[in-house]
Amino acid sequence: MSENNLIRQRLNDLREVMRREHLGAFVFPSTDPHNGEYVPDHWKGREWISGFNGSAGTAVVTMNSAALWTDSRYFIAAEEQLAGTEFQLMKLKMEGTPSIAQWLGQQLQTTTNNTQRPDSTEVGIDGSSCSASMVEQLIADLRREGGITLRTNLDPLKQIWYGRPPIPENPIEIQPLEYTGKSCREKLMEIRNALRQVHADGMLVAALDDIAWTLNLRGSDVHCNPVFVSYLLIDTKKATLFVNRKKLTPAVISYLQQEGVVVDDYERIGQGIKDYFEYNILVDADEVNYTLYKKVERPIVKEPSPIPFLKTVKTDAEIAGFHRAMISDGIAMVKFLRWLKPAVEAGGETELSVDRKLTSLRAEQPLYRDISFDTIAGYQEHGAIVHYEATPETDVPLLPEGLLLLDSGAQYQDGTTDITRTIALGPVTEEQKRVYTLVLKAHLQLQNLIFPAGASGTQLDAIARSVLWREGLNYLHGTGHGVGSYLNVHEGPHQIRMEWKPAPLKPGMTVTDEPGVYLEGRFGVRTENTLLVVRHSETEFGQFLTFEPLTLCPIDKTPLVVEMLTDEERQWLNDYHQMVFEKLSPCLDEDDRKWLEDQTMPI
Repeated sequence: MSENNLIRQRLNDLREVMRREHLGAFVFPSTDPHNGEYVPDHWKGREWISGFNGSAGTAVVTMNSAALWTDSRYFIAAEEQLAGTEFQLMKLKMEGTPSIAQWLGQQLQTTTNNTQRPDSTEVGIDGSSCSASMVEQLIADLRREGGITLRTNLDPLKQIWYGRPPIPENPIEIQPLEYTGKSCREKLMEIRNALRQVHADGMLVAALDDIAWTLNLRGSDVHCNPVFVSYLLIDTKKATLFVNRKKLTPAVISYLQQEGVVVDDYERIGQGIKDYFEYNILVDADEVNYTLYKKVERPIVKEPSPIPFLKTVKTDAEIAGFHRAMISDGIAMVKFLRWLKPAVEAGGETELSVDRKLTSLRAEQPLYRDISFDTIAGYQEHGAIVHYEATPETDVPLLPEGLLLLDSGAQYQDGTTDITRTIALGPVTEEQKRVYTLVLKAHLQLQNLIFPAGASGTQLDAIARSVLWREGLNYLHGTGHGVGSYLNVHEGPHQIRMEWKPAPLKPGMTVTDEPGVYLEGRFGVRTENTLLVVRHSETEFGQFLTFEPLTLCPIDKTPLVVEMLTDEERQWLNDYHQMVFEKLSPCLDEDDRKWLEDQTMPI
C-alpha cells in the first residue's frame, strides 16, 4: 500500500474512534510524556497519522478535514510530504495562518451546522503526551472559539496503531565524574538549594535530559540524544527514579544506592505523586505532562524548573571535554573535506553517500557514541530547505559545481558537537558568492560581539541579522541554541532568536552561531560554529562578556568575496584559521596536515 493510501486508512480508522467517542476533532502534537523535542518512536503519533516527519508540528483531524501546523524550517519539506493527503499545511507565524483553535472553531461550527451534532464540538488530545501549559492554553483558546471543550483522557493510537513500537528498554550507563565535574549528590544539593529559594520542598522532573544530567547517567532511548525514559521525584530527603528496572545494570543499581537515589517502576509515577509527603512541590507546567499535573494533590509551586539554569553553565570538566570533543570532530571534518571535492569530481557521490562518509570518519574518533542529529546534506536547491534530510527518494548526485550545505554533529562521551559548513564543490555564481559572504559577515557580527552581562539572546539576535537586513535578506529560524555536554544538541533555556527568550547568557554557557539565507528552488547558505560564553572585561558599567569559538574546522574561502569583508573580519578569519591549524595539525597525518595548511592560509 502506498504511503498516501496508508494515511487515508489511518484517518478512516481514527474517525471511526472519534465517531464512537463523540469527538469532533483530535489533536496530535509532536511531544511525548516528557515534552521532548525528539521523542522515542512509541510516541511519534503525529508522524504516523500525517506522514510528516519533521521534529516540530501539530496535526489536527476533524471528521471531514485535516491540517498540520509547522514552522519555517519545514515549510518546503512539509509541502512535499503532505502532498496527496488530506492534510493542509498551516505555516506558523505567517500572515493569514489561523491558530489551531481558530481553525477548529471554523471547522466545527461548519460541521455542527451541517450535521446537527452538538457533541461534535468536543476535541480530543492525549493529555499524557502534552505539557500542562500547552493543554491549559488550548483549553482557554478553544473556549473562546464558541465554547469548544477539550477531552484529555483518550489515546486513540492504542486502538488503531497496529505494530506500535514499544517504549524502549535500552540499558542505562554511568557518565563518569571526570566528564561531569560534579557528582550526583552535589547536583541534588544544588537543586534543593534552588528549590528553597522559591520556597519549594521538592519537585517532579520530567525532562529526560534534566534527569540524565542530575543523576550523571546516560541512555539511548531517543534517537541522537543520550537519554532514557524515566521520571525523577525529588524531596527534602531523597530522590526517586521511576524507570523500567530492565534498563538498570548491577553497576547502575549499586551507583544509585551510593548516591542516595531510590528506584521505583516507571508506571508507578502516578502513585509516587500521590505518596509525596512534603507540604508543596514545584511542577514546571512547561515540562510536566497534563495528566500528571492534574494528579498532584499538594500545593504546587508554579516556577520554572531550576535544573536547566544549572545544567547550561558548564563545569570546568565539561568545558575541557568540549575542547577535546571539538578536536576529535575537527579531525573527522578535515579528513572529510579533503576527501569531498576529489570524490565529487570522480563522480558517483550523492547527498546520502557523503552523509555516510562523514559519519564513518567521526566513528573512528575516540569516545564517539553517535551522531547528535540527523545530518542535513543539501545540494543546491535542497540547501534552501532549512531542515532537509535526504531520503532514497530525494537523494541527488553531487556535481563539481554549486554549493553543498552540510549541517552535522556528533555525540562524544566528553562533549556534543554541532557544525555547519557551506562548501563550493566547483564554480559558483556571483549571487552565491555574495550571499555566502553576507552570511559569514552575519556570523561574525555575533561571534565578535562584546555585550553586558545579563543580556538575553533576544537582545543579541538583531545584531547578527543586521548585515542581512540591510540587503533585504532574512532567515526565520533562530540564530543560536545551547548545546549539551554529551546530552541533547538543543539545550535551553537560553537561545538567540527573534522571539522573546529572557534567559540571560552567562559565562560557561555554550551556544551556536548559525545565520543563513535560503532562496527557494535555488540554494541555501548557513555557517555555524559552537561558541562558549566567556568573560571579556569589567568596567565602571559592570561586567562584559564575549564569545570564544569552540568548533575547529576551516571555513571555505573559495566562495568568499574578500572585498566585502572589513579589516576586522579578515583578521578574525585569519586568526581563527591559524587556531584551527595549530590545534588540529599535531593530530593529522602528513597529507591531511598539508591540506589543512593550504585551507587555513591567510587571506
